Amino acid sequence: MSPQTPESITFKIKSLLCGLLSVFLIIIVRLTYLQISLSPYFIQKSSQNCLRIEHALSPRGNIVDRNGALLATNRPVINVYWQGTGSYFLTQKHHQLLNSLETIFNKQQTNSLLPNKIIHAELIHAERYYKEKILAKDISLEQLSKIEESFPLHPNIRLKTDFQRLYPNTYSAGHILGYLSRSIDNESSGKMGLEKVLEQNLKGEPGQWLATVNSVGRKLAYQEIKAARTGKNVETTLDITLQKICDEVFPADYEGAMIVMNPLNGDILALISRPTFDPNLFLSPISTKDWHALQEKKPFINRAFNMTYPPGSIFKLITLSAALEHNIVTPESECNCRGYISFGGRNIQCHQKWGHGKQFLSQALANSCNIICYDIGKKIDIDILAHYAHLFGFGQKTNIFFEEQQGLVPSRSWKRIAKNEPWWPGETLSVCIGQSFLLVTPIQVAAMISSIFTGYLPTPRLLMAESIQKKPLTITQETRNFLKKSMQLVTTAGTGRGASIKDYQLYAKTSTAQTSALAKRTLDKKYLEHGWFVAYAQYKNSQPLTIVILAENSGSSKIATKIARNFLLRFKELIDLGRL
Repeated sequence: MSPQTPESITFKIKSLLCGLLSVFLIIIVRLTYLQISLSPYFIQKSSQNCLRIEHALSPRGNIVDRNGALLATNRPVINVYWQGTGSYFLTQKHHQLLNSLETIFNKQQTNSLLPNKIIHAELIHAERYYKEKILAKDISLEQLSKIEESFPLHPNIRLKTDFQRLYPNTYSAGHILGYLSRSIDNESSGKMGLEKVLEQNLKGEPGQWLATVNSVGRKLAYQEIKAARTGKNVETTLDITLQKICDEVFPADYEGAMIVMNPLNGDILALISRPTFDPNLFLSPISTKDWHALQEKKPFINRAFNMTYPPGSIFKLITLSAALEHNIVTPESECNCRGYISFGGRNIQCHQKWGHGKQFLSQALANSCNIICYDIGKKIDIDILAHYAHLFGFGQKTNIFFEEQQGLVPSRSWKRIAKNEPWWPGETLSVCIGQSFLLVTPIQVAAMISSIFTGYLPTPRLLMAESIQKKPLTITQETRNFLKKSMQLVTTAGTGRGASIKDYQLYAKTSTAQTSALAKRTLDKKYLEHGWFVAYAQYKNSQPLTIVILAENSGSSKIATKIARNFLLRFKELIDLGRL
């Protein structure tokens, strides 16, 4: 082997030094990158190892009636938690504590802790890693007192206050208030009614706490970084006193709707839809079986806004308005009802088969005679009827602060588009008495009746914060006066006289609206007619009321009329006692 020259040795040394220098340079660059460039990232990661952000629930805003009475509020709920203290297993003292707590808790409120292996294992995990495990929810004041007395400041027991929604009037105004549903992360949100529509206003804003924890999860300190903000309160136009009267007078075995409204400004004072539900039911988990059983009669449909019905004889008010405005009849017109009218080669019956005899126009309306409307139907164009129906608000939404149906007012062009058929003259006769394709919602009827007495269609309101809106009713004062006179005659000598009460100014119209062919009405209750009673009422000097009552498949207007009378008697009683 030839000896190395000094030059080769020098080259190797230089190469070694360059290699070492490169390695050190790479290390320095890497350290610089980790220590400086990635410093914020690692600071965040390290803080996450010792800091935890916890959310503080905010109370939901209250919903109140026009007088400040609570319709939806919150109640404090005390929950009991096991707080782990770092023991590797549950000691004999821990077991004695759990046994004592089980004695205090009712079996209906909490699971039996010790016999359940899953819960036992969860408690061991919570104890070992300083975690929390809930033991009981919503304990009573008596149970709270016993815990505070028996285990004051016990390190394994933590009491926490939560808030649960409360509907103090149970099912009253359930369709207006709606209900809450809890998500997987235990957050509540509105699923219907005002709870849903005003979710952003009601839910408030949760607070935040910064918790310092050690390496095994033990919480060392708390610091509030954001205060919880309570949801905003909502003031409705409802009057819970009137609401409860409606609930009481509407028979439980009938489906339908009832509206009590201030005709001057559109304030809805009471509203029911039957069948109804108790919003408190949904504050706790509900089984699938119970949920399906609850939905059998579709209680979540607000029949006042989201169901449409044939108006029946209520529509005769519009038929006569159109006929008067177009000089087809006059207030002094007479008709002779023989129980039927001939048209198109067949006889069309009045609801009273033996006839009403000779009567003036207002008497015909009071007796709900069909013959005068059939006579008008022979002479009036369907599009004129449709025009006046729209003037009174039918076939269009009322713009209430809720979802609603717009109903249906048939016309010549509508039938051509919807049915691909021409309009037949005989169909106009059916429309004149409120049948055929006509469909309306109870809230539309409330606005329509109000307009006869005020001269404008009020936009129904459910919130006091909403602006009052009115749309002029473009028919003459003379026509309105005739309608009012005729509606008063309904309650003194006509089909609505069963609702007449002393000292009331009462103007009404009844209606029995067919839902199917008359031959089917004996087959099942679902084929019976709907019964309507609508009225403008004022007792002495009290505020006037518009009342709309719909009793589904009741066979006649008698049930609706009886409901109206019972309501008016209760209202009179409260006025006389000075409670309203």
